[in-house]
Amino acid sequence: MLTAFMNLLDLTVNQLKRAAAIKEQIEGLNKELRSIFSGSSKSGVASKKNPSTSTPTARHLAGKPATRSVKRAKKAFSSATRAKLSAKLKAYWAAKKSGKK
Repeated sequence: MLTAFMNLLDLTVNQLKRAAAIKEQIEGLNKELRSIFSGSSKSGVASKKNPSTSTPTARHLAGKPATRSVKRAKKAFSSATRAKLSAKLKAYWAAKKSGKK
């Protein structure tokens, strides 16, 4: 990619550090994008304390076939069940407000 345009040996230490930092940011953003598309509730930011939780690079994923995650449908309550739950919650909060347990 970039190595075709410039020799890595010609870069300064500061340039290499900056490139590494940018690469980490890109990997973090890629992980966050994957978590958004997969419906995960995690923020997607890799932990610096545990580098094993960071996202795998493309080199590691090259030999693996692409898989799709299957989302489970949310269970829908019937209107009668929703009404019972609503009544129980209203009673709970009314008792809690009045100081009863």
